[in-house]
Amino acid sequence: MEDRSAPLGPYRATKLWNEVTTSFRVGMPLRKHRQHLKKYSNCFTAGEAVDWLYDLLRSNSNFGPEVTRQQTVQLLRKFLKNHVIEDIKGRWGSENLDDNNQLFRFPATSPLKTLPQRHTEIRKASTEYFSKEKDSIFKLRNLSRKTPKKGGLLFSQENTENISHERIINEDQENSTDNREISQEDVEEVWRYIIMIYLQTILGVPSIEELISPNQVIPQYIIYNMSNTSKHGVVILQDKSEDLPHWVLSAMKCLANWPKSNDTNNPTYVGFERDVFRTIADYFLDLPEPLLTFEYYELFVNILGLLQPHLERVAINALQLCCLLLPPPNRRKLQLLMRMISRMSQNVDMPKLHEEIGTRSLMIHTFSRCVLCCAEEVDLDELLASRLVSFLMDHHQEILQVPTYLQTAVEKHLDNIRKNRVKNPGDGQVVPLPTYSYCKQISTQEFDEQKISTSQAAIEELLENIVRSKSLSLKEKRRKLRQFQKEYPLIYKKRFPTTESEAALLDDKPTIKQPMLSLRNTKLRSLRY
Repeated sequence: MEDRSAPLGPYRATKLWNEVTTSFRVGMPLRKHRQHLKKYSNCFTAGEAVDWLYDLLRSNSNFGPEVTRQQTVQLLRKFLKNHVIEDIKGRWGSENLDDNNQLFRFPATSPLKTLPQRHTEIRKASTEYFSKEKDSIFKLRNLSRKTPKKGGLLFSQENTENISHERIINEDQENSTDNREISQEDVEEVWRYIIMIYLQTILGVPSIEELISPNQVIPQYIIYNMSNTSKHGVVILQDKSEDLPHWVLSAMKCLANWPKSNDTNNPTYVGFERDVFRTIADYFLDLPEPLLTFEYYELFVNILGLLQPHLERVAINALQLCCLLLPPPNRRKLQLLMRMISRMSQNVDMPKLHEEIGTRSLMIHTFSRCVLCCAEEVDLDELLASRLVSFLMDHHQEILQVPTYLQTAVEKHLDNIRKNRVKNPGDGQVVPLPTYSYCKQISTQEFDEQKISTSQAAIEELLENIVRSKSLSLKEKRRKLRQFQKEYPLIYKKRFPTTESEAALLDDKPTIKQPMLSLRNTKLRSLRY
């Protein structure tokens, strides 16, 4: 299938749904089938649909190669529920579909979902984001979202000054008579203005307000997330009541450092690591909203459109800025969760946590919906969330670090305001974004060669870790390789193209069976005496 991508903008999940259903309806092969001594034309089996849709999703950059067959079955059930398909008797509305020989067909009606009417009304009513009236848009007093709690995430004016403009004021203190005094409101408005400009530039949308309202950008959260971090870049919360419970932190540290964790003195037993993992999963799945919050769902879904090999740097930059918008407790939980599941998925010493799927797939499947989901049920939620979590796992260190260029841009803009070069926080030029090589034009052949995602590279790295591990016994290494071959046959075949190469690694010498009957050349003697 030609790899297309729904355009960035509002209601992208709905546009992706329409794109997938259209591709499925147009491309799914139809033929005659016989069932119960009766012939049916222009139909397909559930198994055939799973095969075709599975290949479609894996080749689409919006979903990626880590889509599982079970997720494909789940999507087909959504198709049946929403009348994208129906059984040969015309029944639909349920999710009664399995990976078998049950027959289905396409209905005569269109399966496309209509975009909400609110979208067109907003486009007509809204003015350009960078209009002359933008200074009135960025007023903090109109924020509808609650501010951080006192004593916990409270951002004081003293802290703001230290971060944003104390250095600027000290540099020109002698000429302060000609300079404008910078207020707390100026600082907050500049932070909001700069980050929205950068987001619009990175995403390339006509108006960033289509994806996020200025009222959703909380300057206090951004500044806190950038200034209150540990040496590893993890947010430190002043209000410990908003942090992860101690028992959850201990459990996460135990699995992240397995088997060398010394955080717990509890004796281990068979299945101990599975119980610890289940405890962590239960905590995150019981959170009242996803870590990326409901209100930023549209923003993060749009970034999924950038998860392509030649746009990887753009996606990292966009996610880096968007994750700064999160409430500090959410950002800290996201940082710790990504660090844990990334380490677990690469740890060759980690015991098997599931009988049928590998550790990486289990991490993505378990935590995707507690990272990203919509407040209202969306049919593509699981697939979209899985794609995003997979990318976050592979790039979490860079995405969740503090972007220094952002603070530089804010300080430069505040300096221009103080020197009366700019009258309002929302006016004037800003420091340009760092430039990268992702804008280089590449050929179609080069793009196809880059289509293997970084997630596959991580899987190949995991295979190499198993191969080179000196702590695994030969029997254990052979068992892990068989498990890997079952889950990722193509990658395994690439690493071991022949049985001889595999045998050389495992010191297996081909066994030559002895002939069942050994015939020796006996000397014939004469029968005559």
